[in-house]
Amino acid sequence: MLAGARGPDLLGSKPPWTRSAAANDIQDKGICHSQQGGEHRQQTSSKRSCFFGLETKPELVWEDWNLGKEFTKTLVLKNIDSKLQKLNLRPPVSKFFTTSTPQKIVISPGTSFSIPVSFRPLQKCEYEDSIEFQGKDGSFQVYLRALIPHHALEVPDSVKLSICAVQHSSHTTFRLKNASKLHTSFQWLCAAPFHVSPEQGLLKPSQECRITVAFQPQEALVYQQQAYCWFGEGDKLENYCTVLLQGLAKYPCLQIRNPVTTELKEQEGPVLHFGSVAVGQSLQKHFEIFNPSSVTASFSLSRLSDEVPLFGSEFSCDVTSGKVEPGESQWVAVNYSPAVVDTVSVEYLRLTCRGALNDTVLKLSGTCIGPKVTLSSSVVDFGCAEEGGAVIQTVELLNSSPAEAFYQWDLDCNGHSVFRIQPASGTVHPHSKTALTAVYRPTQPIAHHRRVACLILHMDPLFLDMIGTCHSELEKPAILRPEHLILYKLNWYRSQHPLDTLSVMQQEHNVHLDQQRIHSVLEEQSNQKIRQPQTPMEEFYHSYLGCMDPLSSSSSFPSPHVSVVPSELLFNHKMSSSMSTSSTSSQFICLTNHTRGKLRLVWTVAQDSSFTVSPTSCDLAPLKTTSFRVMYDPKQLNSVHGAQLECFAYYKDSHHIGEQLLCVPWCVTVRVTGHSFQPGKEHFIPCCSLMPPRVVFPALSVLSYQTVLLQNDGDLPLTFFLDHSSNPILAESVCVIPNSGLIQPGAHQILSLRTTPTEDSPKHGFRLQLQLNAAKHTKELTIVSVVEKLRVSLDGDSSLYFQPTAVGSQTQCSHNIRNLSHVPLRFQWCIPESDLEIIFVDPDAGELHPNESSMQTWSFRPLAEKTYTVNPTLTFWPIQTDGSNRSHISLKVVGMGSKVFIKALKAVVDVGETLVGSYRSVEIPLVNSSPCPVSFCLSVQQILLEEDLIYDPETEPSGLQLDCEKGTIPSHCTMLLRSTVKPQRQAQYLWTISYQTLNAIGVVSSPLQAVCEVRAKGVFPTLQVIDVCSGDSGGGRLSKVHLWKLFSLDNLNKHLLCNPSSAELTYRTPTRHSLRSCPSIFTKTMLDFNFSAAPLNSDPSTFVLIFHNPGYIPVDWAFLFPEDQQIELEYWADTGEFRNNDLNHMKVQDNHLFSVSPRSGTLQRGQQRAVHFSYSHDFAGTDRFPVVFKLSYGREILLNFQGVTVERDRPYLHFASNRHVFTSVTIGECSPPRQMYELHNAGAVPVHYEVDTAMLSQLQVDNFNHPLLCCLNPKGEVRPGKTAMMEWLFSPLEAKMYYMDILIHIQDGDSTLVTFEGCGLVTPTLGSPNPFSCSDSKAPVPCVHMMPFSGQVVFLSEDSLSLGDILVNHQFSRIFFLTNVSQSDIVHYKWDLPQQSNQQVVQVHPEQGSLCPEECALCILTFTSTDYPTVYQLDLICQVTKEAAMVQYHDALKRWEEERACQQNEFTITDRKPTKSQGVLMDQALPVRKGPPLRKYKTLPPICGSSSAKRMGTLCNKLTRAERWAEQETATVWSQPEPPLPTLLHLWVTAHSHRPLKDLTHFPDQFKKINRNIHDDSAFIQSANALVSDPITSQPAEPSLSHCPSSPFFLHPLVPRTSSSSPELQLTRPKLGLNEEHNTVGVEGAACLEIRPRTQSTEHTKHVPANISETVLLNTLQNLMMEAVRGELNLTGHPRNVILPRVSTK
Repeated sequence: MLAGARGPDLLGSKPPWTRSAAANDIQDKGICHSQQGGEHRQQTSSKRSCFFGLETKPELVWEDWNLGKEFTKTLVLKNIDSKLQKLNLRPPVSKFFTTSTPQKIVISPGTSFSIPVSFRPLQKCEYEDSIEFQGKDGSFQVYLRALIPHHALEVPDSVKLSICAVQHSSHTTFRLKNASKLHTSFQWLCAAPFHVSPEQGLLKPSQECRITVAFQPQEALVYQQQAYCWFGEGDKLENYCTVLLQGLAKYPCLQIRNPVTTELKEQEGPVLHFGSVAVGQSLQKHFEIFNPSSVTASFSLSRLSDEVPLFGSEFSCDVTSGKVEPGESQWVAVNYSPAVVDTVSVEYLRLTCRGALNDTVLKLSGTCIGPKVTLSSSVVDFGCAEEGGAVIQTVELLNSSPAEAFYQWDLDCNGHSVFRIQPASGTVHPHSKTALTAVYRPTQPIAHHRRVACLILHMDPLFLDMIGTCHSELEKPAILRPEHLILYKLNWYRSQHPLDTLSVMQQEHNVHLDQQRIHSVLEEQSNQKIRQPQTPMEEFYHSYLGCMDPLSSSSSFPSPHVSVVPSELLFNHKMSSSMSTSSTSSQFICLTNHTRGKLRLVWTVAQDSSFTVSPTSCDLAPLKTTSFRVMYDPKQLNSVHGAQLECFAYYKDSHHIGEQLLCVPWCVTVRVTGHSFQPGKEHFIPCCSLMPPRVVFPALSVLSYQTVLLQNDGDLPLTFFLDHSSNPILAESVCVIPNSGLIQPGAHQILSLRTTPTEDSPKHGFRLQLQLNAAKHTKELTIVSVVEKLRVSLDGDSSLYFQPTAVGSQTQCSHNIRNLSHVPLRFQWCIPESDLEIIFVDPDAGELHPNESSMQTWSFRPLAEKTYTVNPTLTFWPIQTDGSNRSHISLKVVGMGSKVFIKALKAVVDVGETLVGSYRSVEIPLVNSSPCPVSFCLSVQQILLEEDLIYDPETEPSGLQLDCEKGTIPSHCTMLLRSTVKPQRQAQYLWTISYQTLNAIGVVSSPLQAVCEVRAKGVFPTLQVIDVCSGDSGGGRLSKVHLWKLFSLDNLNKHLLCNPSSAELTYRTPTRHSLRSCPSIFTKTMLDFNFSAAPLNSDPSTFVLIFHNPGYIPVDWAFLFPEDQQIELEYWADTGEFRNNDLNHMKVQDNHLFSVSPRSGTLQRGQQRAVHFSYSHDFAGTDRFPVVFKLSYGREILLNFQGVTVERDRPYLHFASNRHVFTSVTIGECSPPRQMYELHNAGAVPVHYEVDTAMLSQLQVDNFNHPLLCCLNPKGEVRPGKTAMMEWLFSPLEAKMYYMDILIHIQDGDSTLVTFEGCGLVTPTLGSPNPFSCSDSKAPVPCVHMMPFSGQVVFLSEDSLSLGDILVNHQFSRIFFLTNVSQSDIVHYKWDLPQQSNQQVVQVHPEQGSLCPEECALCILTFTSTDYPTVYQLDLICQVTKEAAMVQYHDALKRWEEERACQQNEFTITDRKPTKSQGVLMDQALPVRKGPPLRKYKTLPPICGSSSAKRMGTLCNKLTRAERWAEQETATVWSQPEPPLPTLLHLWVTAHSHRPLKDLTHFPDQFKKINRNIHDDSAFIQSANALVSDPITSQPAEPSLSHCPSSPFFLHPLVPRTSSSSPELQLTRPKLGLNEEHNTVGVEGAACLEIRPRTQSTEHTKHVPANISETVLLNTLQNLMMEAVRGELNLTGHPRNVILPRVSTK
């Protein structure tokens, strides 16, 4: 996009090369304009265009110009045409552009002509002018423009950045170019989240630079905004251009996948569990960070921040941050290196994704396990050994742990002990064992026993009892056995004091030490509550320190029998300030006898040892103390030495006790260490390590033990000594065993540490100094032994709030607790007993490791509608303690109970009509307006509202299925309850949906409450025939009543409106319905469709039925012919034998005698459709054809199409039915009504009929010689195509139904037996309503059809008029209307009025006329009843013809007549091949052969139509010569034009006339009312008196009695015709046609005028005034109705009362 300085639009916006009106007004001054972009003009001026064969530039542009100079450009015209070009030139009109070219130019083909154009500017502005060239073919212009330089930049229209994550950034660049020849400064203005750099700069002419756009969104949105670039010269940035910056931001999302999950709850998040890892080892595991979003996500991994001080994390992660592309993953490795045995380490990694909605926390957990070492035996019995001899035994160390075990025996194996174990220290690999060699080498004949501790790193020590007895030649003491050891321990623990041990043993001197005794002692020991040592570590410290143990008074061990002080000696070591440096080579130790017996003390003497004890043995009296001197005499200088001196003590008189009471000797040791370095001699440089270098004791105020491994990594021996001088107070709080010692090269020493942490201990620990090699070399060991206050944190500031909860239901809420201490805790929730039914927590107890969180699920179950506040207490204590000292913290729990209810948005949901058996989805919004969620269960109750429907509610399937019957709706929310409506039958359904609330355990807690009602109506598709008419053939004159009977439309409508059976619903779509063609096995309903009859070769009988969908759902319908039903082959197709029925079907099907158009379709609700039925009269005889009429998902009816084709010379009467029902007649009726029976001649010749009077006579004889049925015209003739009325008198004797079979003979034809039915009625009582009603006298067709037939333009306001019960010899009038709905055609109409009993009883005025387009004509029907009671059924036919068709007919007739006149005076020579224009005039057209089309090949013999039976039987496919000649003649004959066939409208008129006496008898209320009104009318009485005195001016003719029947039962009227009621006026609304919607008059009913004339009661009447009054009243009413129809009068408008102002008297 090129952006330049903004200015007014110049000629560039106008069509090029079209001279503007302003160009003619250019004067001798320049046109100055603002600056405009120039590159567009450069491109335009560089292009060449062609005008009328001349090629040139469309414009000349001057850009680089200055004032005071002249600039010249050349305009070149090139003739590219093949002819000479002559041009007239119009030079520029301004003085700034000049040219010296002549005004006439001649350019030869292929040559060019140059025109120099000079430009002289006078001021700095833009100039514009033009040069015009005028040629033979037209004119064109070349524009001249002078532009000044201006600033212009090229930038893209829009820049789209890549999709970016929120709080991330994406970048792109675009080109910014200076399109001008000026130095242009620019500055960008852009709003966040877009940033442009560089924001400003300077561009030289044609210079370009790259602009970087950064997109840094903070929200997930679609961003579109303009970046403005202001540009100009220097600081004057007056112009700008814009760039549309587009960016899409989305939230990033990262997931942690594939961690090794544990059995923790899902809501606690992902967990990476390392399992059990051996101390000192490391385990690595991985987890995956997956990016499921569509944007790149940056992340960081960090430990969950808290206040817990971590002394070195045991978890390490190699990734702390990174980026993950969309759909990609990154694996992260985590190492777990535990250091503290039997602890569970828990840490949390927080995955933070910048811009994400939340963080993900990964839990890391692992368990550190140490070695598990056991001894193969706890006692090693060396038995008896000779003095100076040795006994060797084997013992095994077994390690069942995956951790490596470091062990060390607390035993001097260098000759200072009679016992030796090799190797004395080492390692036991995981899940392995090590065999050790135990050696017993005694030096003195005594019994030896020593309990040696095996120290193991990260584990309590193991103890091994070694016993042996030494015999010499002189002394053979009792042999010490394991039984003595067991008995000794038992007696020792019993006595609880070393002084009582001997006495106890002496009391049991009679007890034999057998095996049974040993077991009993062990059992007794286990059953009695004997004080046992608590831990092996305590025993080790007790045995090592003895009486010097400051905790000996509180120890669980009894006092020792013998103790030594001190237990450790250092030689030549520098002591602390409290201890002087020992410069001597000997030190003293003291041994104390704590028993009541005399002891013998014997020291084990080692050969060539640097350490000696003096004396080596002595006796020690009870409770006495003696001293021994320990001397250090090194054998080698400048070396280090160490040993463990061993002394055995035993009762001196024990050999007198005997073997049974042998007392086990005791052993005490003294650890000695020394060096022989000379002064000034450098000591050995130590090379050692501590593992671990830092010892952390549990942060509890309890006695705790830890072990440390001091490894000598050098090749020289190493001595160590614990120096307390640096921090004596803190150092003395920790007891280290041993304090000193010697470690051989490559060996190690396991140090045991014991302390009780205190609160005043340094938080980060203190250091212990280990002096190495008695020199300045030290090793620091960090000791952390501080008591922490137990801390547990609760989420939410120790508060928990529940959302409002329904009474009786339950709400859950999650809450976290976290252990902020360094010790594992055990916790327990304590809820007040009164609140246990309201709240509870899961889990209510458990353990929390350091730094571990636990999610608690709280449940709230309110019991009443109120607010609850509960304060449960969390009690917690360390796992290592017994729980006596517990801590407490309270949690505030607040919840509110509320009552709930559910309601629907609509109380009644009307689904409407639904097809039976189909599904319909319904969504019912359920609203929870309460402040808490509602858990509910739904139920449905079904009711069928049909009154006459019988069903069992328990077994009736429900038509409403709910998708979910249980659920929960959150507070103030709406849930769409999806349900499915499936009605099972045609009925009105009512479903009541009710709900019950559920409590916490899912049990109903409330009574049933209604939510809403759902209404639906199950319907089947229905159709109804609402109108019928015949075509233009002979059937066109058939009345609608007759057609209604022919097609059995009453029964068809009845069946269509009925419910289909299950068999009919087998196939729900109109395709395949049966396996046989006639009848269908699934079609039980059968009806006849009678197409009437017509002569052979006459026009096809066509009928139109109007189908209407009165239902509520669309209907798919189809007429299925046999070929449409996909039936299987019949018997004749398999055997080749033909049956008469098969041949008839083949004839009908092959020749298409019956046709239906359309055969199928769809009718929407309320829609109508015309279906055309046709029957061709090509073959004489009766044709039958089965057709299935199927409604999809509805009724299936078999229609038997029947049609009769009559031979032209055969008399034939077509009976619509062989059954006729008379109007019911009262028994004893003196004047039974005359009733009609219709005979229709469907043939081409007149038909003479005669009723079999013999049957009538026999019927009279059978009824007591009473004329039950009489025919008034038993003989007669019916003309071809016409209808005759037979008059009958039916006079019943009994009140029953009569069935009378009468034979009607046809001359030269077949006789027909007709069954007449009639019912006799009992004489009705007075006041019974309408006793003479008869359904047969009423038209079974609709009054007005709502859809026009094909070509119909005129409508009747009513199709039938029923006059009801009338009097004889009376006249009645009705008004109806004819409406022309066409907008262009003028029509003419004419009424064809029938006669009744050879009398014209009905008249229509006007009888004929014309209707203009959209005109409505008022017609008056006048009905005059005869003098005898009659049942009238009259069909009035209105013939309607279009004027255009008549004009066309008259024109054609005129031409034909002119041609005929010419041919009368001319003669014609007939050519063998006449031209198309030649023809022979004939008054009538020759008959044309009709039949099936000629085909060359047929699989079956053709059936040809003919008028004779001989041709019917002859199967041929060739025409005779006469037929061929007739066809040729037909093509050349000009027949006389026939008038157009009129469209017939039928008006059905019914009435039933009665005698006046009968009126008085059966209608007393009407006559009483009339008489009462007459007597009360004084004006009428005065008029009657005046009329009596007036002379008679006219005398009405007496009614003729010639038409009265001469039957014996006919009686004259009993009431004279001298009295009559007054004229009676009836008004009803006219029902107009389709296109009469313009009528806005509110006419309530069709106008019907009934005037019953008066008869004279005297001989003198004033007749003329009465007739004039009737005529005036009739004309007035007619005019009013016509004005109402035309919209000129509103009959239903409210009257307006206008109050006129008072007339002034002034």
